[in-house]
Amino acid sequence: MLRIAVPNKGSLSGPAADMLHEAGYQQRRESKELRVVDPVNEVELFYLRPRDIAIYVSSGRLDIGLTGEDLLVDSGASAEVILPLGFARSTFRFAAKPGTATSIADLAGKTVATSYEGIVAKYFADHGIDASVVHLDGAVETAIELGVAEVIADVVETGTSLRNAGLEVFGEPIMKSEAVVIRRTGADTEDPKVQQFLRRLQGVLVARTYVMMDYDCRVEQLEKAVALTPGLESPTVSPLHNEGWVAVRAMVPAKEAQRIMDDLYDLGARAILTTAIHACRL
Repeated sequence: MLRIAVPNKGSLSGPAADMLHEAGYQQRRESKELRVVDPVNEVELFYLRPRDIAIYVSSGRLDIGLTGEDLLVDSGASAEVILPLGFARSTFRFAAKPGTATSIADLAGKTVATSYEGIVAKYFADHGIDASVVHLDGAVETAIELGVAEVIADVVETGTSLRNAGLEVFGEPIMKSEAVVIRRTGADTEDPKVQQFLRRLQGVLVARTYVMMDYDCRVEQLEKAVALTPGLESPTVSPLHNEGWVAVRAMVPAKEAQRIMDDLYDLGARAILTTAIHACRL
C-alpha cells in the first residue's frame, strides 16, 4: 500500500482532508484516529503533526506527505515538493519597530525571534547575513517588547496584529508558502502508485478551477463562440434538431465563467448553462 502522511490538525488539516475526500480516498471518522487503511484504493493514511510530516517522509518510512512548504523548509528534511496544492498560502516577512531596519542588510548583528528558525537560518545563510536567531513558539510580536529580539520573522496576512504591536514589515518576503505534496529526495517519483495519487489530486485541482459550459448558438456565430470557449483540446459541437443551430460544450475557467456567459449571450447564444466538475483526468 502507498503510505501517506496527512496533517492531523491546524489550518492544513481540513483542506487536506477535503481534497483527499474529493479524490476518492477514505477518511477517518473521528479526530482521534491516527491511521486509516483504505484497501479499495490501496493506501494507508497516517495522521501526524504537520511539523513532523517532512521528517517521516524523508526517513522513507512513509512514501509521500501533505504538508506546508514552509514546514518542509523549516524542518531541513531531505524531501522535495512534487505537487503544489494551491491552498494554505502564506507569506513570511521580517518586522520591527519603525526605524530599526529598512532592508535585509540592516539585520547584520541583530537578533531575530521566530517560530520558524530553520527558514530564517537558511535565508540568512543564502544571503550571507550574520544575525542571531531565537526560536519561540508563537506570539513572537511580544519578543521585541520584552527585549528578547530587535526583529521578528513571521507569517504576515493583513499585518493588523503587527501594527497593533507597533511593528512594520520591511524588506522582501522571506518566502511564500502553500500546501504541497512531498516525497523523499531521490525516491522514485515515477512509481505507478505515486503517479496515480498525483493524478487524482491534479484532477481535483482542475475540477475546482474549471466548470463545464453548455450553450446553443447559430451556426454563423459558431467560430466567434468557439473563440470564447476553446476548451482544452477543442469544444464538442453537435447539431440541433432545428436547422442552423448547434449545441456547444467546453470546459472554461470558473473565474471567467460569468464574463464568458455575458459575451456568449451578446453573440446570440442561448440556453447557457454551467455545471460543476467533481473529478477529471486530463
